[in-house]
This record gives sequence, structure tokens and C-alpha cells, in this order.
Amino acid sequence: MSKILNPEPKVIAFLCKWCSSNAADLAGVSRMKYPDNVITIETPCSGRIDPNYIFDSLVDGADGVIVAGCHPGDCHYVVGNYKTLKRMYLVMELAKQLGIEEERIRLEWISSAEAKKFVTVMSEFIEKLKHLPPNPLKPEGLIQEVIH
Repeated sequence: MSKILNPEPKVIAFLCKWCSSNAADLAGVSRMKYPDNVITIETPCSGRIDPNYIFDSLVDGADGVIVAGCHPGDCHYVVGNYKTLKRMYLVMELAKQLGIEEERIRLEWISSAEAKKFVTVMSEFIEKLKHLPPNPLKPEGLIQEVIH
């Protein structure tokens, strides 16, 4: 495994209210541990996450961004997660063109009953980010104040 370059990566996680956010809550009440340098933001649907939110998070100091929603076919709004999937392809392409490592952005489908998956995804993502250099877009942004 490569050397740790960024021991405390900061992550913004945009979580669907109906599934992924409930998985995070279930992980909490079940006393499951995941890294505390993840800031979760509940959204009505993963389909409502504007790509600008992802890039703004990186510019404001996040080392990585996760978008998590309901499994395809289980969206409370029927097609929200399909919109998310299409947008995320575009986000990843734009990130490449801007020189942002694709490992900094992740899409996951996590249902409300998948607390263990939520914990695993967050932990794996943080671990992967530790082996990337700090986000080159990172200024002394707002996220530093929120986490510390």
C-alpha cells in the first residue's frame, strides 16, 4: 500500500433523506463507528444534488465528496437516482478535465437498512483519500472551521 499523504482527509457526504441518511442514522443508533471527519448533508433526493455542490465542496476544502442515494428502482421520487447516475457521469468527466482525481468523488447506493454498508463505504473512502495528496483546490476554506 502507498504511503499516507493526507492523514486527516475531510469528506462531504450528500445523503438521500429516504435511504442513505436513514442508514447513517441507523449506524449511529447501533453505535457503529465510522470516521468522524465526514460531514453528512441530508438532501430530499440524490437527484436534487446540483453538480456545483460537489465542486463547491472541493473548492471549499473537502478532500472528497460522496453522493449516496436509494438503490436504482427504489427511489422515493421514482427516477431521482437515475438522474443522479447520469449527472455523476458528467461530474466525473468534468473532474478529469479539471485535473481532479476521480477517486475524490464517489457515488453509492445505500438503502435505509444498510447501516453496515454505510460505515464500510465511509471508512473505505477515507482510507483511499489518505493515500492521495491533499486536495489541490483546498484553500483555508469554510470546511476547516466546521470540522475543527
